Amino acid sequence: MLLIAGLGNPGSKYAGNRHNIGFMAVDEIARQNSFPGWSKKFSAEIAEGLIGGDKVLLLKPQTFMNESGRSVGEAVRFYKLEPKDVVVIHDELDLAPAKMRVKTGGGHGGHNGLKSIDAHLGSKDYRRVRLGIGHPGGKEKVNPHVLGDFAKVDREWLEPFLDAIARNVESLAKGEDAMFMNKVSVATGGREEPAGAKGSGASKPAPKAQSHIQQARSPKPTIKVPEKGPMAEMLRRMFGGNE
Repeated sequence: MLLIAGLGNPGSKYAGNRHNIGFMAVDEIARQNSFPGWSKKFSAEIAEGLIGGDKVLLLKPQTFMNESGRSVGEAVRFYKLEPKDVVVIHDELDLAPAKMRVKTGGGHGGHNGLKSIDAHLGSKDYRRVRLGIGHPGGKEKVNPHVLGDFAKVDREWLEPFLDAIARNVESLAKGEDAMFMNKVSVATGGREEPAGAKGSGASKPAPKAQSHIQQARSPKPTIKVPEKGPMAEMLRRMFGGNE
């Protein structure tokens, strides 16, 4: 059995928060893979079903983010799972919106949900699916950012992103992490590039000076200024057309 835990905070007050993107992802996985309804166990909401013929338990801890490990740990012990059988889906400040990375092990990066899971599992050797929400800039803006709701403009990237994750989750379930990342990237408008390719921004964190909305928006088109005519000089001054 594979355990996929999406992290977030319980209750309608937090349902639309950026911090709850893990909940949103497992909800969409359950919907697209026709899992039965959610039930309560392990201080969590759980749903069991099949993905690619393999048994999967989806779990949403109802303990609040900082105690996520309590729910995950209870489920792991009950089903006698190993850390390698656990996948945790969570929000990631240091990735731009609609960017995703999958890795096994590593530090918690200040994420309290991961910190709790590390403690309750006694291991860091589980897989993490990091879903980018962008960084707001200064450290003092982090809490309002993660506990704030996604804006309406964010739906332009959020809905296709969650759809792509759910549609391609079979690759994740089979341990084909690189294939899973590539499929989601291509589905959301990215493209496959060799590791370390020049000009590739795939592994860079979101620019600190931009908000998540600015990062999600497409860059403004360059205005072509006329080179001749009575209005040319004025337009060059207005739009910065001087060389």
